[in-house]
Amino acid sequence: MSSKLTRRGVGAAALGLILPAAACGGGASVSGSELELPLMTTVSDYQLGPGDRLRINVFGEPDLTGEFVVSANGMVSYPLIGDHPAERKTLVEFTDTLRLALQRYVLQPNISVEVMNYRPFFILGEVQNPGTYPYAAGLNVMNAVATAGGFSYRADTRRVFIKHANEVAERQYALTTTTPVLPGDTVRVPERRF
Repeated sequence: MSSKLTRRGVGAAALGLILPAAACGGGASVSGSELELPLMTTVSDYQLGPGDRLRINVFGEPDLTGEFVVSANGMVSYPLIGDHPAERKTLVEFTDTLRLALQRYVLQPNISVEVMNYRPFFILGEVQNPGTYPYAAGLNVMNAVATAGGFSYRADTRRVFIKHANEVAERQYALTTTTPVLPGDTVRVPERRF
């Protein structure tokens, strides 16, 4: 049985990280002889979440510059302003809201924010070492499986189920090097049917 790969679209990669639109509601399915890959978007669409480590620079303000972690409740504890919401905001949105909040204390704050470490991903099912692993930019499902020690002898090596951090249900994807994994994703490798 042969499969035909259909890619619905690819955006330009920024900073080496390509994210699927499934994180924003798109998806992929395996049906019949056609295999669809998720629509891709760039890192500018990445939404912050608990566990992300940020580097915040405020030009000329060393006391406001440093590394901060998005807490379990989606906030960044920041000097002067206290808890500032970060969850489900892009870097641009977070930077803009932080700049507005700081304008009460700093005249025309010049801010830059970057993600130092993304939140981990989770892998379970038919892999040698299921668990939580650090995220690396450009991660795909084959890399994720390799990180977890490879497939078990019962693994279905054609498909994978992924639940994105901002979704309630997992979706089925092709298990290929072109299927990306996002920070906070839960990847499940199913058992093959004999």
